[in-house]
Amino acid sequence: MRDALGGDAQAYHRFLSAVTPHLRAMARKRCGQFGAPASEAEDVVQEVLLAVHLKRGTWDPTRPIGPWLSTIVRNKLIDSLRRRGRHTTVPIEDVMATLEAVEQTDATDRLDAEHLLERLRDPQRDIVRSISINGAGIRETAERLRMSEGAVRVALHRALKTLAALYRSGIREDG
Repeated sequence: MRDALGGDAQAYHRFLSAVTPHLRAMARKRCGQFGAPASEAEDVVQEVLLAVHLKRGTWDPTRPIGPWLSTIVRNKLIDSLRRRGRHTTVPIEDVMATLEAVEQTDATDRLDAEHLLERLRDPQRDIVRSISINGAGIRETAERLRMSEGAVRVALHRALKTLAALYRSGIREDG
């Protein structure tokens, strides 16, 4: 880094190549310490590399670089957690039992649900019917609709959120 600050572009490239695995390890460790998902680490590394590039002139060459880098990793992880909020993500598989449809005994309830479903866009409507009403799995639904499993999960989550909002707002036919 000292040579890079002196204008040696190859030294700067070598520095970044050498330090990136260490930054990645620090980011993973910090993610674990802060309770962040491990997937957050790579985003933090990219932000750290950008910060190193933009702030390299602030590093004091008479001091060790490790603490300077460690502080940047910590700060970028904290920034990332703040942006994310303190939301906890739960895999949909962990709540599938609560999403399964209960057999309707009242025809009015069934019609009410159908009316709400009609307010959804495709493929959300098909996904909710498939998983929540017909009991199909994520994989089966994804294959049938030629979508990735992740896309089906996201669409299901959004559709259920929309349905809940519609239900709460009273946008239903009452007979």
